[in-house]
Amino acid sequence: MMSEKQTPKARFSTKLPNGDFLGVTIWQGKTDPSAEVVTVQIRHPTGEGWETTARIALYRTPDGKYSLLPERPVTKSSEKTEPVSIEAQGE
Repeated sequence: MMSEKQTPKARFSTKLPNGDFLGVTIWQGKTDPSAEVVTVQIRHPTGEGWETTARIALYRTPDGKYSLLPERPVTKSSEKTEPVSIEAQGE
């Protein structure tokens, strides 16, 4: 038996000047459908797909109180956050 995939209540994103994407997603609460989980993350396109470099999640109770959810680990390759410069080779 497979569980059905949850769809977000709302999703917004914008491309940052460095090519990464900043996204905000609002999800319905799992145990309390009138609660919400708000996630904000920065994702970087890679040759194999997407890499999450930063994430924060907030829980909003039905009465409007917010709390920070525990951190989830981001993708391992994001531990290397030094900028990389690529120089073109002469002809």
